[in-house]
Amino acid sequence: MFESSAEDFKAGQTYRKGELLIRINSSEYFASVQSAKSELYNLITSLMPDLRLDYPKAFPVWEDYLKNFDMNNSIAPLPTVNDNTVNYFITGRGVQTAYYNVKNLEQRLSKYRIYAPYNGILTEALVNKGTLVRPGQKLGEFIDPLVYELELSIGKTFSDLLQIGESVVLKTLDKQTTYEGKVSRINGRIDQETQTVTVFVEVKAKDLKEGMYMEAQLEAKEIENAIKVSRKLLIDQSEIFVLKDSILDIIKVNPVYFSPKEVVLKGVPDHTVILSKSVPGAYAGMKVKVNQESVIPNNEPVQ
Repeated sequence: MFESSAEDFKAGQTYRKGELLIRINSSEYFASVQSAKSELYNLITSLMPDLRLDYPKAFPVWEDYLKNFDMNNSIAPLPTVNDNTVNYFITGRGVQTAYYNVKNLEQRLSKYRIYAPYNGILTEALVNKGTLVRPGQKLGEFIDPLVYELELSIGKTFSDLLQIGESVVLKTLDKQTTYEGKVSRINGRIDQETQTVTVFVEVKAKDLKEGMYMEAQLEAKEIENAIKVSRKLLIDQSEIFVLKDSILDIIKVNPVYFSPKEVVLKGVPDHTVILSKSVPGAYAGMKVKVNQESVIPNNEPVQ
């Protein structure tokens, strides 16, 4: 049962590092831990007469351990004895097994209280005070509102050029705010379907919110002797229309980078005249006339 929290356990509530996020009722499990402690105490007590008679040098050490045995606190480590014979005797009676059984129960008991690992904010709360908590149930979501990661998919062509720690310019979709991030991790596997590599960019800012859409600009490679044109001008992913003596022609090009609306091309000869906009119905051999830096087919203005 969810018992209490240091603050109201609701979405948007902030917690400081070390504050109690959730306390779950542990009375039943606490009784099991106390029972295991009692069994360990009784087991060691039953060994004391044999230790007094057979191992008198080890007896005072274990006697002090029993005197300091506290049922209300975490049990102390077992005494260390250099005599292997004594250690064999203690281990053979099951003391070590009982001790680690208690330690295991104590570790599990500590999980009935969850503390904030850092200063953060609760972004999702799925339980309320008095709610029954089941094993494996999600209780909420707690984040650090100052540190975020942006997941990007980069073409495999540029994957070997990116390095951890490289600066990345991030912008909101409305282009109003700019942030600077750094590449924190690079996935070593290429997605078979998209042929891209996942890159994680870490960014810190007070005004960021989880779930925001952002655009990233990665300076992965400088491409010389290339031009950038609209993707609508690209034909079959490797050709474009050019103008030769008032006639349209098609030449092969080498696309080296694609953005959502544009493409960077190599292999276009200098002083080549290309279309500024796509022309419906254009074909190789069509006669055109140049007018104000636009290509006009059949004396019709380009739309």
